[in-house]
Amino acid sequence: MVDTAVAPPSLRALLARADLGLGLIVDEAALPTGSVDRPVRWVHSSDLADPTPFLSEGLVLLTTGTQFADATPADYEAYVGRLLARGVRALGFGTEVVRDGIPAGLTAACLAAGMPLFEVPYRTPFIAVARAGAEAIAADAYARRSWSLAAQRAVSLAALRPDGLAATLAELSRQLDCWVGLFDAAGAVRTEYPVDALAPAALDAVTAEVTTMLHRGTRAASTLRIDGTAVSLQTLGRGGHLRGALAIAADDLDHEARSVVTAVVAMAALVLEQQDGLSRAIGTFRAGLVQSLCTDDPALARRASRDLFGPLPTAPVVVALTPATAARSGALAEWLEMRASERRGELFFGRGDDGFVVVVPAAARGLLDEIADRFEIVVGCSTPTGYEAFSSALAQARTARERLSTPGVADFADTARAGLLAALGSEAARSVAAGVLTPLRAHDEAQGSALLETVDAWLTHDCSHEATAQALGIHRHTVRARIAQAERVLGRDLSSFAARAETWTALRLAE
Repeated sequence: MVDTAVAPPSLRALLARADLGLGLIVDEAALPTGSVDRPVRWVHSSDLADPTPFLSEGLVLLTTGTQFADATPADYEAYVGRLLARGVRALGFGTEVVRDGIPAGLTAACLAAGMPLFEVPYRTPFIAVARAGAEAIAADAYARRSWSLAAQRAVSLAALRPDGLAATLAELSRQLDCWVGLFDAAGAVRTEYPVDALAPAALDAVTAEVTTMLHRGTRAASTLRIDGTAVSLQTLGRGGHLRGALAIAADDLDHEARSVVTAVVAMAALVLEQQDGLSRAIGTFRAGLVQSLCTDDPALARRASRDLFGPLPTAPVVVALTPATAARSGALAEWLEMRASERRGELFFGRGDDGFVVVVPAAARGLLDEIADRFEIVVGCSTPTGYEAFSSALAQARTARERLSTPGVADFADTARAGLLAALGSEAARSVAAGVLTPLRAHDEAQGSALLETVDAWLTHDCSHEATAQALGIHRHTVRARIAQAERVLGRDLSSFAARAETWTALRLAE
Protein backbone atom coordinates (compact mmCIF):
# COMPACT_ATOMS: atom_id res chain seq x y z
CA MET A 1 0.00 0.00 0.00
CA VAL A 2 1.15 3.57 -0.60
CA ASP A 3 3.04 4.93 2.41
CA THR A 4 1.23 8.02 3.67
CA ALA A 5 4.13 8.90 6.04
CA VAL A 6 1.56 9.80 8.71
CA ALA A 7 1.27 7.76 11.90
CA PRO A 8 -2.30 6.48 12.26
CA PRO A 9 -4.14 7.78 15.36
CA SER A 10 -3.40 5.40 18.23
CA LEU A 11 -2.32 5.44 21.85
CA ARG A 12 1.26 4.95 20.73
CA ALA A 13 1.03 8.10 18.60
CA LEU A 14 -0.21 10.08 21.61
CA LEU A 15 2.53 8.68 23.86
CA ALA A 16 5.10 9.68 21.26
CA ARG A 17 4.13 13.38 21.55
CA ALA A 18 6.93 14.79 23.72
CA ASP A 19 5.00 18.01 24.34
CA LEU A 20 2.27 16.09 26.17
CA GLY A 21 4.54 14.18 28.53
CA LEU A 22 2.24 11.17 28.73
CA GLY A 23 3.59 7.99 30.31
CA LEU A 24 2.37 4.39 30.11
CA ILE A 25 1.82 3.00 33.61
CA VAL A 26 1.00 -0.62 32.80
CA ASP A 27 3.96 -2.35 31.19
CA GLU A 28 3.26 -2.87 27.47
CA ALA A 29 4.67 -6.41 27.66
CA ALA A 30 1.87 -7.30 30.10
CA LEU A 31 -0.82 -6.01 27.75
CA PRO A 32 -2.50 -7.93 24.88
CA THR A 33 -0.45 -7.76 21.69
CA GLY A 34 -1.27 -4.70 19.61
CA SER A 35 -3.44 -3.02 22.25
CA VAL A 36 -1.28 0.14 22.20
CA ASP A 37 -1.47 0.33 18.40
CA ARG A 38 -5.23 -0.04 17.95
CA PRO A 39 -6.87 2.85 16.07
CA VAL A 40 -8.29 5.63 18.24
CA ARG A 41 -11.47 7.34 17.03
CA TRP A 42 -11.55 10.16 19.65
CA VAL A 43 -10.32 11.36 23.04
CA HIS A 44 -12.95 12.11 25.70
CA SER A 45 -12.87 13.03 29.40
CA SER A 46 -15.30 12.10 32.18
CA ASP A 47 -15.27 11.64 35.93
CA LEU A 48 -18.56 9.76 36.07
CA ALA A 49 -18.59 6.43 37.86
CA ASP A 50 -20.22 4.95 34.75
CA PRO A 51 -19.60 7.10 31.65
CA THR A 52 -20.30 4.25 29.19
CA PRO A 53 -23.81 5.46 28.17
CA PHE A 54 -22.12 8.56 26.75
CA LEU A 55 -19.17 6.85 25.06
CA SER A 56 -18.70 5.24 21.69
CA GLU A 57 -16.36 2.42 20.72
CA GLY A 58 -12.72 3.17 20.00
CA LEU A 59 -12.23 6.09 22.42
CA VAL A 60 -9.43 7.02 24.79
CA LEU A 61 -10.98 8.11 28.08
CA LEU A 62 -9.39 10.68 30.41
CA THR A 63 -10.32 11.05 34.10
CA THR A 64 -9.07 12.84 37.22
CA GLY A 65 -10.42 10.11 39.53
CA THR A 66 -13.00 12.10 41.54
CA GLN A 67 -15.34 9.10 41.24
CA PHE A 68 -12.89 6.94 43.19
CA ALA A 69 -13.19 8.74 46.56
CA ASP A 70 -14.15 5.63 48.52
CA ALA A 71 -13.53 2.98 45.85
CA THR A 72 -12.75 -0.62 46.74
CA PRO A 73 -10.77 -3.08 44.55
CA ALA A 74 -14.13 -4.46 43.37
CA ASP A 75 -15.23 -0.94 42.34
CA TYR A 76 -12.07 -0.49 40.27
CA GLU A 77 -12.55 -3.87 38.62
CA ALA A 78 -16.20 -3.07 37.77
CA TYR A 79 -15.26 0.35 36.39
CA VAL A 80 -12.54 -1.01 34.11
CA GLY A 81 -14.76 -3.91 33.08
CA ARG A 82 -17.49 -1.48 31.96
CA LEU A 83 -14.99 0.53 29.90
CA LEU A 84 -13.57 -2.60 28.32
CA ALA A 85 -17.02 -3.91 27.40
CA ARG A 86 -17.89 -0.56 25.79
CA GLY A 87 -14.81 -0.74 23.58
CA VAL A 88 -12.68 1.93 25.24
CA ARG A 89 -9.14 1.67 23.88
CA ALA A 90 -7.19 3.13 26.87
CA LEU A 91 -7.58 5.05 30.11
CA GLY A 92 -5.63 8.24 30.93
CA PHE A 93 -5.39 9.41 34.55
CA GLY A 94 -4.73 13.09 35.32
CA THR A 95 -2.49 13.15 38.40
CA GLU A 96 -2.11 15.88 41.02
CA VAL A 97 -5.52 17.35 40.14
CA VAL A 98 -7.74 15.63 42.69
CA ARG A 99 -5.29 13.16 44.20
CA ASP A 100 -1.62 12.33 44.18
CA GLY A 101 -0.55 9.59 41.76
CA ILE A 102 -2.72 6.84 40.35
CA PRO A 103 -4.70 4.59 42.70
CA ALA A 104 -3.03 1.20 43.08
CA GLY A 105 -6.42 -0.47 42.79
CA LEU A 106 -7.00 1.13 39.38
CA THR A 107 -3.54 0.08 38.18
CA ALA A 108 -4.17 -3.50 39.30
CA ALA A 109 -7.61 -3.58 37.67
CA CYS A 110 -6.24 -2.28 34.36
CA LEU A 111 -3.37 -4.78 34.46
CA ALA A 112 -5.76 -7.67 35.14
CA ALA A 113 -8.13 -6.60 32.34
CA GLY A 114 -5.41 -5.81 29.80
CA MET A 115 -6.49 -2.16 29.61
CA PRO A 116 -3.67 0.30 28.73
CA LEU A 117 -3.34 2.91 31.51
CA PHE A 118 -1.26 6.06 31.13
CA GLU A 119 -0.54 9.12 33.26
CA VAL A 120 -1.45 12.66 32.18
CA PRO A 121 0.80 15.01 34.19
CA TYR A 122 -0.61 18.05 35.94
CA ARG A 123 0.99 20.47 33.49
CA THR A 124 -0.84 18.83 30.52
CA PRO A 125 -4.51 19.87 30.24
CA PHE A 126 -6.97 17.29 29.00
CA ILE A 127 -7.93 19.62 26.16
CA ALA A 128 -4.35 19.41 24.85
CA VAL A 129 -4.54 15.59 24.74
CA ALA A 130 -7.95 15.77 23.04
CA ARG A 131 -6.64 18.30 20.51
CA ALA A 132 -3.61 16.08 19.77
CA GLY A 133 -5.93 13.15 19.16
CA ALA A 134 -8.16 15.21 16.87
CA GLU A 135 -5.14 16.45 14.92
CA ALA A 136 -3.88 12.89 14.45
CA ILE A 137 -7.31 11.72 13.30
CA ALA A 138 -7.61 14.62 10.85
CA ALA A 139 -4.08 14.06 9.54
CA ASP A 140 -4.80 10.37 9.04
CA ALA A 141 -8.06 11.11 7.22
CA TYR A 142 -6.29 13.62 4.96
CA ALA A 143 -3.48 11.13 4.28
CA ARG A 144 -5.98 8.39 3.45
CA ARG A 145 -7.89 10.67 1.07
CA SER A 146 -4.62 11.70 -0.56
CA TRP A 147 -3.64 8.05 -0.88
CA SER A 148 -7.03 7.21 -2.37
CA LEU A 149 -6.70 9.92 -5.02
CA ALA A 150 -3.14 8.85 -5.81
CA ALA A 151 -4.18 5.20 -6.00
CA GLN A 152 -7.11 5.96 -8.30
CA ARG A 153 -4.78 8.00 -10.50
CA ALA A 154 -2.32 5.10 -10.59
CA VAL A 155 -4.93 2.52 -11.61
CA SER A 156 -6.34 4.94 -14.19
CA LEU A 157 -2.90 5.33 -15.78
CA ALA A 158 -2.47 1.55 -15.70
CA ALA A 159 -5.73 1.20 -17.61
CA LEU A 160 -4.20 3.18 -20.51
CA ARG A 161 -1.51 0.56 -21.11
CA PRO A 162 -1.88 -1.96 -23.96
CA ASP A 163 -2.71 -4.69 -21.42
CA GLY A 164 -5.00 -2.28 -19.59
CA LEU A 165 -7.12 -4.69 -17.57
CA ALA A 166 -4.21 -6.83 -16.38
CA ALA A 167 -2.15 -3.73 -15.56
CA THR A 168 -5.05 -2.23 -13.60
CA LEU A 169 -5.44 -5.35 -11.47
CA ALA A 170 -1.70 -5.54 -10.87
CA GLU A 171 -1.71 -1.90 -9.72
CA LEU A 172 -4.71 -2.53 -7.44
CA SER A 173 -2.85 -5.46 -5.86
CA ARG A 174 0.19 -3.24 -5.30
CA GLN A 175 -1.82 -0.38 -3.83
CA LEU A 176 -3.76 -2.59 -1.42
CA ASP A 177 -0.81 -4.93 -0.81
CA CYS A 178 -3.05 -7.98 -1.20
CA TRP A 179 -4.05 -10.77 -3.56
CA VAL A 180 -6.40 -9.78 -6.41
CA GLY A 181 -8.04 -12.27 -8.76
CA LEU A 182 -10.16 -11.81 -11.89
CA PHE A 183 -12.53 -14.65 -12.78
CA ASP A 184 -14.12 -15.10 -16.20
CA ALA A 185 -17.80 -15.70 -16.91
CA ALA A 186 -17.28 -19.45 -16.47
CA GLY A 187 -15.85 -19.00 -12.96
CA ALA A 188 -12.23 -19.79 -13.89
CA VAL A 189 -9.29 -17.67 -12.72
CA ARG A 190 -8.32 -15.44 -15.61
CA THR A 191 -5.68 -13.25 -13.94
CA GLU A 192 -4.25 -13.07 -10.42
CA TYR A 193 -1.71 -10.86 -8.66
CA PRO A 194 0.55 -11.89 -7.06
CA VAL A 195 0.53 -15.19 -8.93
CA ASP A 196 -0.02 -18.23 -6.68
CA ALA A 197 -0.15 -16.02 -3.58
CA LEU A 198 -3.41 -17.64 -2.49
CA ALA A 199 -3.18 -21.23 -1.21
CA PRO A 200 -4.73 -23.84 -3.55
CA ALA A 201 -7.41 -24.79 -1.01
CA ALA A 202 -8.33 -21.13 -0.49
CA LEU A 203 -8.43 -20.53 -4.24
CA ASP A 204 -10.73 -23.53 -4.66
CA ALA A 205 -13.09 -22.12 -2.03
CA VAL A 206 -13.13 -18.70 -3.72
CA THR A 207 -13.69 -20.31 -7.13
CA ALA A 208 -16.64 -22.31 -5.80
CA GLU A 209 -18.27 -19.18 -4.36
CA VAL A 210 -17.65 -17.21 -7.58
CA THR A 211 -19.19 -20.01 -9.65
CA THR A 212 -22.27 -20.01 -7.43
CA MET A 213 -22.66 -16.24 -7.76
CA LEU A 214 -22.27 -16.33 -11.54
CA HIS A 215 -24.78 -19.17 -11.92
CA ARG A 216 -27.39 -16.97 -10.20
CA GLY A 217 -26.97 -14.52 -13.07
CA THR A 218 -27.61 -11.40 -10.97
CA ARG A 219 -25.21 -8.69 -9.85
CA ALA A 220 -24.04 -9.47 -6.34
CA ALA A 221 -21.31 -9.02 -3.75
CA SER A 222 -20.16 -11.52 -1.16
CA THR A 223 -17.49 -11.98 1.50
CA LEU A 224 -15.71 -15.16 2.52
CA ARG A 225 -13.38 -15.63 5.47
CA ILE A 226 -10.60 -18.06 4.65
CA ASP A 227 -7.75 -18.80 7.07
CA GLY A 228 -8.50 -15.60 8.97
CA THR A 229 -8.50 -13.38 5.88
CA ALA A 230 -11.60 -11.78 4.40
CA VAL A 231 -12.04 -12.24 0.64
CA SER A 232 -14.42 -9.75 -0.98
CA LEU A 233 -16.17 -10.83 -4.18
CA GLN A 234 -17.95 -8.60 -6.70
CA THR A 235 -19.58 -9.71 -9.96
CA LEU A 236 -18.83 -7.76 -13.13
CA GLY A 237 -21.31 -6.92 -15.86
CA ARG A 238 -25.05 -6.52 -16.16
CA GLY A 239 -27.61 -8.77 -14.51
CA GLY A 240 -28.37 -11.65 -16.84
CA HIS A 241 -25.12 -10.98 -18.72
CA LEU A 242 -22.37 -11.26 -16.12
CA ARG A 243 -18.85 -11.07 -17.49
CA GLY A 244 -16.98 -12.44 -14.48
CA ALA A 245 -16.06 -11.50 -10.92
CA LEU A 246 -13.34 -9.68 -8.99
CA ALA A 247 -11.92 -11.14 -5.76
CA ILE A 248 -9.78 -9.24 -3.23
CA ALA A 249 -8.18 -10.91 -0.21
CA ALA A 250 -7.83 -8.05 2.29
CA ASP A 251 -9.11 -7.39 5.79
CA ASP A 252 -10.95 -4.28 6.90
CA LEU A 253 -10.96 -2.14 3.76
CA ASP A 254 -11.80 1.41 4.83
CA HIS A 255 -13.87 3.90 2.86
CA GLU A 256 -10.89 5.16 0.87
CA ALA A 257 -9.71 1.67 -0.05
CA ARG A 258 -13.26 0.68 -1.07
CA SER A 259 -13.47 3.74 -3.31
CA VAL A 260 -10.35 2.56 -5.16
CA VAL A 261 -11.86 -0.92 -5.50
CA THR A 262 -15.12 0.58 -6.79
CA ALA A 263 -13.19 2.48 -9.46
CA VAL A 264 -11.40 -0.69 -10.55
CA VAL A 265 -14.67 -2.66 -10.63
CA ALA A 266 -16.21 0.00 -12.87
CA MET A 267 -13.19 0.03 -15.20
CA ALA A 268 -13.03 -3.77 -15.35
CA ALA A 269 -16.73 -4.01 -16.16
CA LEU A 270 -16.34 -1.36 -18.88
CA VAL A 271 -13.35 -3.14 -20.44
CA LEU A 272 -15.19 -6.48 -20.41
CA GLU A 273 -18.27 -4.89 -21.99
CA GLN A 274 -16.10 -3.34 -24.71
CA GLN A 275 -14.52 -6.72 -25.32
CA ASP A 276 -18.00 -8.21 -25.66
CA GLY A 277 -18.53 -6.53 -29.05
CA LEU A 278 -15.23 -7.89 -30.29
CA SER A 279 -16.14 -11.32 -28.94
CA ARG A 280 -19.41 -11.29 -30.90
CA ALA A 281 -17.54 -10.43 -34.10
CA ILE A 282 -15.03 -13.22 -33.50
CA GLY A 283 -17.90 -15.59 -32.72
CA THR A 284 -19.55 -14.75 -36.05
CA PHE A 285 -16.27 -15.41 -37.85
CA ARG A 286 -15.89 -18.75 -36.07
CA ALA A 287 -19.44 -19.71 -37.06
CA GLY A 288 -18.54 -18.99 -40.70
CA LEU A 289 -15.53 -21.29 -40.46
CA VAL A 290 -17.75 -24.05 -39.09
CA GLN A 291 -20.09 -23.64 -42.07
CA SER A 292 -17.06 -23.81 -44.37
CA LEU A 293 -15.89 -27.05 -42.76
CA CYS A 294 -19.35 -28.53 -43.26
CA THR A 295 -18.69 -28.46 -47.03
CA ASP A 296 -16.06 -31.17 -46.37
CA ASP A 297 -13.41 -28.96 -47.99
CA PRO A 298 -11.18 -27.56 -45.22
CA ALA A 299 -8.95 -25.43 -47.48
CA LEU A 300 -10.68 -22.11 -46.81
CA ALA A 301 -11.08 -22.74 -43.09
CA ARG A 302 -7.41 -23.70 -42.78
CA ARG A 303 -6.24 -20.45 -44.38
CA ALA A 304 -8.68 -18.24 -42.48
CA SER A 305 -8.00 -19.87 -39.12
CA ARG A 306 -4.20 -19.99 -39.31
CA ASP A 307 -3.49 -16.30 -38.66
CA LEU A 308 -6.23 -15.55 -36.13
CA PHE A 309 -6.70 -18.78 -34.19
CA GLY A 310 -3.74 -20.91 -35.21
CA PRO A 311 -3.83 -24.09 -37.30
CA LEU A 312 -6.82 -26.39 -37.14
CA PRO A 313 -6.36 -29.50 -34.96
CA THR A 314 -4.44 -32.23 -36.74
CA ALA A 315 -6.53 -35.10 -38.13
CA PRO A 316 -7.80 -37.55 -37.19
CA VAL A 317 -10.13 -35.40 -35.13
CA VAL A 318 -13.33 -35.89 -33.21
CA VAL A 319 -16.18 -33.47 -33.81
CA ALA A 320 -18.37 -32.67 -30.82
CA LEU A 321 -21.66 -30.80 -30.44
CA THR A 322 -23.10 -29.13 -27.34
CA PRO A 323 -26.81 -28.48 -26.75
CA ALA A 324 -28.31 -25.39 -28.35
CA THR A 325 -28.94 -23.86 -24.92
CA ALA A 326 -25.23 -24.11 -24.10
CA ALA A 327 -24.40 -22.22 -27.30
CA ARG A 328 -26.27 -19.24 -25.87
CA SER A 329 -24.05 -19.27 -22.78
CA GLY A 330 -21.47 -16.53 -22.68
CA ALA A 331 -19.67 -18.48 -19.95
CA LEU A 332 -19.09 -21.49 -22.22
CA ALA A 333 -17.99 -19.30 -25.13
CA GLU A 334 -15.49 -17.44 -22.95
CA TRP A 335 -14.17 -20.66 -21.45
CA LEU A 336 -13.72 -22.23 -24.90
CA GLU A 337 -12.00 -19.07 -26.16
CA MET A 338 -9.58 -19.18 -23.24
CA ARG A 339 -8.84 -22.88 -23.76
CA ALA A 340 -8.41 -22.35 -27.51
CA SER A 341 -5.83 -19.63 -26.87
CA GLU A 342 -4.01 -21.84 -24.37
CA ARG A 343 -4.10 -24.85 -26.71
CA ARG A 344 -3.45 -23.05 -29.96
CA GLY A 345 -3.75 -25.58 -32.76
CA GLU A 346 -5.28 -28.24 -30.46
CA LEU A 347 -8.82 -26.91 -30.09
CA PHE A 348 -11.18 -25.23 -32.53
CA PHE A 349 -14.78 -24.29 -31.89
CA GLY A 350 -17.56 -22.26 -33.41
CA ARG A 351 -21.29 -21.79 -33.19
CA GLY A 352 -23.27 -24.24 -35.31
CA ASP A 353 -26.97 -24.39 -36.16
CA ASP A 354 -27.90 -26.09 -32.88
CA GLY A 355 -24.96 -25.80 -30.50
CA PHE A 356 -21.25 -25.17 -30.26
CA VAL A 357 -19.20 -27.34 -32.61
CA VAL A 358 -15.93 -28.36 -30.94
CA VAL A 359 -13.04 -29.98 -32.82
CA VAL A 360 -10.10 -31.63 -31.02
CA PRO A 361 -7.52 -34.22 -32.02
CA ALA A 362 -8.73 -37.76 -31.35
CA ALA A 363 -6.02 -38.11 -28.70
CA ALA A 364 -7.34 -35.05 -26.80
CA ARG A 365 -10.90 -36.32 -26.36
CA GLY A 366 -10.55 -35.81 -22.59
CA LEU A 367 -11.17 -32.10 -23.12
CA LEU A 368 -14.78 -32.94 -24.03
CA ASP A 369 -15.23 -34.63 -20.64
CA GLU A 370 -13.98 -31.43 -19.00
CA ILE A 371 -16.57 -29.38 -20.91
CA ALA A 372 -19.41 -31.75 -20.01
CA ASP A 373 -18.43 -31.87 -16.32
CA ARG A 374 -17.78 -28.17 -15.88
CA PHE A 375 -20.99 -26.97 -17.53
CA GLU A 376 -23.15 -30.01 -16.69
CA ILE A 377 -24.25 -30.57 -20.28
CA VAL A 378 -24.47 -33.39 -22.80
CA VAL A 379 -21.73 -33.34 -25.44
CA GLY A 380 -22.20 -35.53 -28.52
CA CYS A 381 -18.96 -36.91 -29.96
CA SER A 382 -18.20 -38.41 -33.39
CA THR A 383 -15.83 -41.22 -34.22
CA PRO A 384 -12.31 -40.12 -35.29
CA THR A 385 -12.37 -38.75 -38.81
CA GLY A 386 -10.68 -36.49 -41.33
CA TYR A 387 -11.89 -33.06 -42.42
CA GLU A 388 -13.13 -34.46 -45.75
CA ALA A 389 -15.92 -36.17 -43.77
CA PHE A 390 -16.61 -33.28 -41.38
CA SER A 391 -20.34 -33.01 -42.19
CA SER A 392 -20.87 -36.72 -41.52
CA ALA A 393 -18.93 -36.46 -38.26
CA LEU A 394 -21.11 -33.54 -37.17
CA ALA A 395 -24.22 -35.60 -37.94
CA GLN A 396 -22.79 -38.41 -35.82
CA ALA A 397 -22.18 -36.00 -32.93
CA ARG A 398 -25.76 -34.72 -33.20
CA THR A 399 -27.17 -38.27 -33.18
CA ALA A 400 -25.04 -39.22 -30.16
CA ARG A 401 -26.03 -36.06 -28.30
CA GLU A 402 -29.74 -36.84 -28.67
CA ARG A 403 -29.24 -40.32 -27.21
CA LEU A 404 -28.00 -39.13 -23.79
CA SER A 405 -30.28 -37.47 -21.25
CA THR A 406 -27.82 -36.89 -18.39
CA PRO A 407 -24.71 -34.64 -18.49
CA GLY A 408 -21.67 -36.33 -19.98
CA VAL A 409 -20.02 -37.21 -23.29
CA ALA A 410 -22.11 -39.36 -25.65
CA ASP A 411 -19.93 -41.27 -28.14
CA PHE A 412 -21.41 -42.12 -31.52
CA ALA A 413 -19.43 -45.37 -31.38
CA ASP A 414 -21.56 -46.45 -28.40
CA THR A 415 -24.74 -45.48 -30.23
CA ALA A 416 -23.67 -47.46 -33.28
CA ARG A 417 -22.87 -50.53 -31.18
CA ALA A 418 -26.34 -50.33 -29.63
CA GLY A 419 -27.83 -50.88 -33.11
CA LEU A 420 -30.29 -49.07 -35.32
CA LEU A 421 -33.20 -49.63 -32.97
CA ALA A 422 -31.38 -47.71 -30.22
CA ALA A 423 -31.38 -44.67 -32.46
CA LEU A 424 -35.13 -45.06 -33.00
CA GLY A 425 -35.92 -45.46 -29.33
CA SER A 426 -37.75 -42.17 -28.86
CA GLU A 427 -40.99 -41.78 -26.95
CA ALA A 428 -42.83 -41.26 -30.24
CA ALA A 429 -41.44 -44.51 -31.69
CA ARG A 430 -42.36 -46.44 -28.55
CA SER A 431 -45.89 -45.02 -28.65
CA VAL A 432 -46.34 -46.16 -32.26
CA ALA A 433 -44.96 -49.61 -31.37
CA ALA A 434 -47.41 -49.94 -28.49
CA GLY A 435 -50.25 -48.99 -30.86
CA VAL A 436 -49.26 -51.70 -33.34
CA LEU A 437 -49.35 -54.37 -30.64
CA THR A 438 -52.48 -53.17 -28.85
CA PRO A 439 -54.88 -55.55 -30.74
CA LEU A 440 -52.83 -58.59 -29.69
CA ARG A 441 -52.59 -57.43 -26.07
CA ALA A 442 -56.32 -56.76 -25.91
CA HIS A 443 -57.17 -60.18 -27.42
CA ASP A 444 -54.86 -61.98 -24.96
CA GLU A 445 -56.37 -60.14 -21.99
CA ALA A 446 -59.94 -60.83 -23.13
CA GLN A 447 -59.51 -64.45 -24.25
CA GLY A 448 -56.68 -65.59 -22.02
CA SER A 449 -54.67 -66.48 -25.13
CA ALA A 450 -50.93 -66.10 -25.76
CA LEU A 451 -50.84 -64.60 -29.24
CA LEU A 452 -48.31 -61.86 -28.39
CA GLU A 453 -45.91 -64.30 -26.78
CA THR A 454 -46.26 -66.74 -29.70
CA VAL A 455 -45.69 -64.10 -32.37
CA ASP A 456 -42.61 -62.82 -30.50
CA ALA A 457 -41.12 -66.31 -30.20
CA TRP A 458 -42.01 -67.14 -33.83
CA LEU A 459 -40.23 -64.04 -35.21
CA THR A 460 -37.26 -64.58 -32.89
CA HIS A 461 -36.86 -68.17 -34.23
CA ASP A 462 -36.83 -67.02 -37.87
CA CYS A 463 -40.55 -67.88 -38.31
CA SER A 464 -39.90 -71.61 -37.78
CA HIS A 465 -43.00 -73.38 -36.42
CA GLU A 466 -40.91 -76.32 -35.19
CA ALA A 467 -38.35 -74.18 -33.33
CA THR A 468 -41.07 -71.98 -31.86
CA ALA A 469 -43.01 -75.03 -30.65
CA GLN A 470 -39.92 -76.38 -28.90
CA ALA A 471 -39.20 -72.99 -27.31
CA LEU A 472 -42.76 -72.61 -25.99
CA GLY A 473 -43.33 -76.30 -25.20
CA ILE A 474 -46.40 -76.61 -27.44
CA HIS A 475 -47.26 -78.49 -30.64
CA ARG A 476 -46.21 -76.97 -33.98
CA HIS A 477 -49.84 -77.06 -35.17
CA THR A 478 -50.77 -74.93 -32.19
CA VAL A 479 -48.10 -72.43 -33.25
CA ARG A 480 -49.49 -72.40 -36.79
CA ALA A 481 -53.03 -71.84 -35.51
CA ARG A 482 -51.99 -69.02 -33.21
CA ILE A 483 -50.04 -67.23 -35.97
CA ALA A 484 -53.06 -67.43 -38.26
CA GLN A 485 -55.25 -66.01 -35.51
CA ALA A 486 -52.74 -63.25 -34.83
CA GLU A 487 -52.83 -62.26 -38.52
CA ARG A 488 -56.60 -61.89 -38.29
CA VAL A 489 -56.38 -59.83 -35.09
CA LEU A 490 -53.65 -57.57 -36.50
CA GLY A 491 -55.24 -57.35 -39.90
CA ARG A 492 -51.97 -58.03 -41.69
CA ASP A 493 -50.34 -60.92 -43.56
CA LEU A 494 -47.24 -62.03 -41.66
CA SER A 495 -45.94 -64.01 -44.59
CA SER A 496 -44.35 -60.88 -46.09
CA PHE A 497 -40.94 -59.62 -44.94
CA ALA A 498 -42.18 -56.05 -44.48
CA ALA A 499 -45.00 -57.11 -42.12
CA ARG A 500 -42.70 -59.38 -40.14
CA ALA A 501 -39.98 -56.66 -39.86
CA GLU A 502 -42.45 -54.03 -38.68
CA THR A 503 -44.00 -56.35 -36.10
CA TRP A 504 -40.58 -57.47 -34.81
CA THR A 505 -39.45 -53.83 -34.54
CA ALA A 506 -42.60 -52.94 -32.62
CA LEU A 507 -41.94 -55.82 -30.21
CA ARG A 508 -38.35 -54.64 -29.59
CA LEU A 509 -39.27 -50.96 -29.12
CA ALA A 510 -42.11 -51.90 -26.77
CA GLU A 511 -39.80 -53.85 -24.44
